[in-house]
Amino acid sequence: MKDYLVKGLAYNGQVRVIAARTVDTVGEAQHRHYTWPTASAALGRSMTFGVMLGSMLKNEDKLTIRINGGGDLGTILVDANANGKVRGYVTNPQTHFPLNSIGKLDVRRAVGTDGMVTISKDIGLQHPFVGQVPIISGELGEDFTYYLAQSEQIPSSVGVGVIVNPDNTIQAAGGFIIQALPGTEAEIIEEIEKRLENIPTISAMVRDGLTPEEILTMVVGEGNVKILETQEVLFQCTCSKDRSTNVLVSLGSEELQDMIDTDGQVETQCHFCNETYLFDKNELEAMLEQAV
Repeated sequence: MKDYLVKGLAYNGQVRVIAARTVDTVGEAQHRHYTWPTASAALGRSMTFGVMLGSMLKNEDKLTIRINGGGDLGTILVDANANGKVRGYVTNPQTHFPLNSIGKLDVRRAVGTDGMVTISKDIGLQHPFVGQVPIISGELGEDFTYYLAQSEQIPSSVGVGVIVNPDNTIQAAGGFIIQALPGTEAEIIEEIEKRLENIPTISAMVRDGLTPEEILTMVVGEGNVKILETQEVLFQCTCSKDRSTNVLVSLGSEELQDMIDTDGQVETQCHFCNETYLFDKNELEAMLEQAV
């Protein structure tokens, strides 16, 4: 099964629903950054939420999620767009702790609880829309739920989860967002809350092979959901050698001349995907002409 997400409506249009499978997408991030299990869980949960939230955008709109709770993991940074593309990294990818008191990866300890979740949406206006809330849990699912309720004023439930194999690869990753639209009947909200208390974890559902459509059925009940759109999900970075060239040119002629005199070459690396780009002396001299 490839990674994808579905968007739909439930209970005759009163509830917006999204579910995603992100196993290969999170696996690509794990491979590129060699994240250890706890870091993989935190990054994977954040990327999964990012790609689902991004799917609510339109056209070329995009968003950035920045999380820093003061924990050993440092900052989590995720970029996502309206077309199912997502990328992300953490400051300290080799962060891992013993399992917590309930036998789960200790994401709360890695992330920390003294900090903020900040989400910036570039929707084509002069300035991006920026929402920010304090971290209340560190487990991230609860924090994303709190963000939607406080910053976007939408009563929501967010489930995100990752299971890591003994060899550090990703066994399962996925998530869902359930949002009560204006005018949703109280009885429907109560029914969803009861269902959420009794269903398996999102990571267990993905591990057991449930599709995003089947996950939504588990959450809102058989026959209660209408799928409106299906979208491919994948890890994709926007970096390139041309972009790196522009960055180097922007440093100015003095900096470029110093690179030529000192090493005769320079290597740049993208934080998001770890791709490296090597520029030799001839390329640096060509940039020097552009910078003058």
